[in-house]
Amino acid sequence: MVTIIRNASVYQPEYAGEKDVLVLGDQIGAVGENLTAEFNGAVPVTEIDGTGLVLTPGFIDSHEHIMGGGGEGGFATRTPEANLTDLTRYGITTVVGCIGTDGVTRDMAALLAKAHGLQEEGITTYVYTGSYQVPVHTLTGSVMKDIVLLDKVIGAGEIAISDHRSSQPTFEEFVRIVSDVRVGGMLSGKAGIVNIHLGDSPRMMDLIWRTVKETEIPISQFLPTHINRNEALFQSGMEFAKAGGVIDFTGNEDIDYWETICDEVRVCKGIRRLLEAGASQDSFTISSDGQGSLPIFNSQGEYQGIGIGKASCLVKEVRECVEREDIPLETALRAITINPARILKLGKKGRIQPGCDADICLLTKDGLAVDTVMARGKILVQDGVPVVKGTFEK
Repeated sequence: MVTIIRNASVYQPEYAGEKDVLVLGDQIGAVGENLTAEFNGAVPVTEIDGTGLVLTPGFIDSHEHIMGGGGEGGFATRTPEANLTDLTRYGITTVVGCIGTDGVTRDMAALLAKAHGLQEEGITTYVYTGSYQVPVHTLTGSVMKDIVLLDKVIGAGEIAISDHRSSQPTFEEFVRIVSDVRVGGMLSGKAGIVNIHLGDSPRMMDLIWRTVKETEIPISQFLPTHINRNEALFQSGMEFAKAGGVIDFTGNEDIDYWETICDEVRVCKGIRRLLEAGASQDSFTISSDGQGSLPIFNSQGEYQGIGIGKASCLVKEVRECVEREDIPLETALRAITINPARILKLGKKGRIQPGCDADICLLTKDGLAVDTVMARGKILVQDGVPVVKGTFEK
């Protein structure tokens, strides 16, 4: 298929002005002005009018419970798996699946099967091996083997620390996981990232800091998530980012409610503070924790209730960065495009330039609502409505 998107305001994610974007098959062929494509009628050329629209790379969600999560309140609190349109209608064209608290009834075989299913339906998928638990529950019996031998596995996660639901790993256990993941990434040419769930404990990032200070493992091997869970944790996260690390904000569609019951840091405010503190614009990502559970526990660790993460929060958080905190759109977009693509070594993802995958979002200028979504050159959403649905959504 050949498609030309005309006269859109192009963010690569850096602002490039009003341009045309030529899509050849599943890749971007050219970005420029007054582009043409002539095949003497042998190949049909589709044109999309991007006038008045913002064109960005497709969004990358680096932490999504694609086969559901939860269970902290019993079997009835297991959250549902993600459908294709749960992702695409909000601009997500690449997703990294993970397992959370429940590493018993949800395992690596099921996670990989779900990831392959979403890939067949139209978007690009990767996964982390493991779950909260240590020793890590793998498919091959080895973290390193999973990363080296299973194409979709790019790291381990979400490994839980500083949380009453974690396995309370020792320093030695934690370092062995990180080192095995790092070497597995080196041998396979993958990121070898450890996606780390951070809980409410006052120990916060102690295991990560100690690993960085006492071993040869570089700070770049970690992607600590839920960094905006509370004010104290966010303060530690800012120091981590200023030291050269990357931190992951968890988006929240219902932040107005959560701000009334805890001191969660609103994503847009956190990013503004991070930048003002002198951290690099490459030092943060935003993920959705979509379909994951948002349990509430009292001070004794007793279950009180549960919510569900929503993939819709990614575009909402970018919108709030621009509208509430006056953060440039190109800076906010980095958190869900080029930054996760770089740290996760996703190759041709996260940019609008020739040779990159044709993962493209068109957003309205007024409100940054999703208008059109293209994944690997195929239109999945048009005029805000999914035109391609998952197998069980038809």
